[in-house]
Amino acid sequence: MKKTIFLTFLAALLFPFFSVSQYTDVINSNRPGLSVSAYAVGKNVFQVEFGVAYEQQDDTDLATESNIVGADFSLRYGLLFEELEINWEGTFQNQNITFTDTIGLDGSRTDFGRNRIGLKYLVYDPYKNPERNKPNLYSWRANNKFQLRNLLPAVSIYAGANILFGDNPFFVGDPTVSPRVMVATQSRLTPKFVLISNISYDRIGSDFPEWGYLISLSHAFRNPKWSVFVENQGVSSDRYSDILLRSGVAHLINEKIQADVNLGANFKNTPSRIFVSAGFSYRFDMHKDELKPIEDQKAGENGEPIKKNAMKKKKKKAKKGDGAEDIDLGPSKKQLRKLKKKEKKKKKKDEDNGVIDF
Repeated sequence: MKKTIFLTFLAALLFPFFSVSQYTDVINSNRPGLSVSAYAVGKNVFQVEFGVAYEQQDDTDLATESNIVGADFSLRYGLLFEELEINWEGTFQNQNITFTDTIGLDGSRTDFGRNRIGLKYLVYDPYKNPERNKPNLYSWRANNKFQLRNLLPAVSIYAGANILFGDNPFFVGDPTVSPRVMVATQSRLTPKFVLISNISYDRIGSDFPEWGYLISLSHAFRNPKWSVFVENQGVSSDRYSDILLRSGVAHLINEKIQADVNLGANFKNTPSRIFVSAGFSYRFDMHKDELKPIEDQKAGENGEPIKKNAMKKKKKKAKKGDGAEDIDLGPSKKQLRKLKKKEKKKKKKDEDNGVIDF
């Protein structure tokens, strides 16, 4: 019943929004969802993304009820060049378990529910093409409507590893280190809509390897400091399989700080999950633009190529005629109209002064 009410509320929240380079000066956060952007934070940019979460789990097969309190974090740094990022992300949580069919039998477990480190590299960015970035100077609609070419995404690849400290009760029997790979894409459908997708293969080499996907759609409001998102997540492994839906709102406080809140649920009862999270992102910007000698710059990357003698003053050229510039062709129609008006005024003035024209 709780889940039905929650999903109905979530659908009502989302309905109005569906009916209707690398370094940037503004923070680029992966929060409030779990999907990962294709773009890095930028060279020499260090970013902290942190949140606290609460989750309720009820499992009908195991006859258990659980409350989970946790904190999630992501530390991101732009390494060596603009397209490369190293990141460490994790979730530390405490789960209290109550067995509903056995009185007085409770339990708890505390450890990392997620702890991984990896490198992400942008392999393709369609917006690096200067021709694609040129706006249409004749049509606002052309610049803001959806176009099929907007589906062409930026693509990045990720390689990393899950790390367990000691005997983790959430991943019994897993190796201390297990590899993880992922492909992340990002498409700017319109200036206000962004589509992100992630496909991952996780815990490679363990007894329970895991396939996963994330699809996230973000929408910016008329006030661009506010945005909303909806995200669908799928997980498939012998240990746990599920489909989850989450949504939330993010607010850009300033160019370095973003705050957010999100909530979500799954669609089954083994276990049934409802969760809520709130957090913020902060950026430490040590980025400096690299100066590039003009002789190494490609033509067209910074305006048009400079033409020879472009700085010289242009001489005014005489207007070309039809070969009859020295012939007096008489007054034009405009000049005749002016002369007639002048004569009328003069005649009226003479009549007022009593002058008789013989």
